[in-house]
Amino acid sequence: MYNKINSADISYLKSIIDDERVLSGVQITEDYSHDELGDIKSYPDVLIKVKSEDEIALVMKYANEHNIPVVVRGSGTGLVGAAVAINGGIMLETTSMNRILELDEENLTVTVEPGVLLMDLAEFAESHDFLYPPDPGEKSATIGGNISTNAGGMRAVKYGVTRDYVRGLRVVLPNGEIEELGGKIVKNSTGYSLLNLMIGSEGTLGIITKAILKLIPLPKITESLLVPFPSVTKGIRAVPEIIKSKASLTAIEFFEREAILFSESYLGKKFPDTSSPAYLLLTVDGNDREVVDNELTSVAKLCMELGAADAFIVDTDERKDSVWKARGAFLEAIKASTTEMDECDVVVPRNKVAEFIEYTHGLAEELGIRIPSFGHAGDGNLHVYVCRDELGSEKWQELLALAFSKMYKKAEELSGLVSGEHGIGFAKKQYMHDLYGDTQIELMRGIKKVFDPNNILNPGKLF
Repeated sequence: MYNKINSADISYLKSIIDDERVLSGVQITEDYSHDELGDIKSYPDVLIKVKSEDEIALVMKYANEHNIPVVVRGSGTGLVGAAVAINGGIMLETTSMNRILELDEENLTVTVEPGVLLMDLAEFAESHDFLYPPDPGEKSATIGGNISTNAGGMRAVKYGVTRDYVRGLRVVLPNGEIEELGGKIVKNSTGYSLLNLMIGSEGTLGIITKAILKLIPLPKITESLLVPFPSVTKGIRAVPEIIKSKASLTAIEFFEREAILFSESYLGKKFPDTSSPAYLLLTVDGNDREVVDNELTSVAKLCMELGAADAFIVDTDERKDSVWKARGAFLEAIKASTTEMDECDVVVPRNKVAEFIEYTHGLAEELGIRIPSFGHAGDGNLHVYVCRDELGSEKWQELLALAFSKMYKKAEELSGLVSGEHGIGFAKKQYMHDLYGDTQIELMRGIKKVFDPNNILNPGKLF
């Protein structure tokens, strides 16, 4: 059992941090009780808007000594309850730690605080002719959150995920000690990789206060193809053939007409084409116009051979704005189309994407519910949403549990995993346990105990 926050605790916290940044009781707004989906709710007893590593270290030292649980929150864009204070206690919000500290053009790195937003980092990098490749759909997420969930995104098919771009971290451990993990070095064979343990740990092992991130030179040319298909089956089954063709694609996105229509309604903006049931959005980047054009032509020709209805080059500013804004709004648009929803964020081998998507269509018909989807077909990470619509509470919970159980079982049959980029948090931990089994879960718990013997940092998440 954890100790309940009392007036003495609040007085101490206000003695080390400005009063106006230590909130409690009715001062804490409803937004801080949940994340983006909002189905897991619990208020912290105290919300602290931290501004420095030293403040975090002092809070953690006190919390560890007084057995008070602590959860860290960035922008709150998560979907699995990882940043929800399910045990009350202290919530540390890091959005004010939002400085870009250094651009090192000799080592191709940028050093940032955890509260820097992904969109701000991307803009900063591009203004200096660099690219930070990880590109999750939620651009208002913080870099600390991206690292904590090992976020992926649309460019992962060519460039990889967040883990591939984290060179070093500075972290506060649960006992308040500060440690440097990794650095600007490119290679490291020195002992266990504590750096990689921290990445994707969802704030359960330490609190990120600084990150050294790898950059690459900004490609001079980026072009996309929007490819409509006459059926979902033809569209999704084209993906393995495109990959097999060895085309050097930056992104391979799959979505259905339903998602586009939701997005049009949500944004109030027309999509270039809504006449087909399914679409692929294919992107190529590079520095040679002829090479990029040849790649696009080759891929367009292959898609037509595979049954595509057409292949539109997304070349005008208007078309680029329309396509990419729509793609970025899919999650919010689907959410706005229903009364409540939950997400299945599975990842399967790329040649099994079609089978999984087709399975969800059959499942939707079997259960009589809507299950729209879209995803990063190029790396097998799918975003599948179970929608409540007009279902009553009891029936919704029954069908949601059944749909999730069946989809995760199908993912396991296809050699897939529970989450491709949104993490496990509180909502998906039973599914991860079912997949991994007791031995692997106990190994994870053992790692957690070494870092956090009193289990005060984001307890109740992951396992």
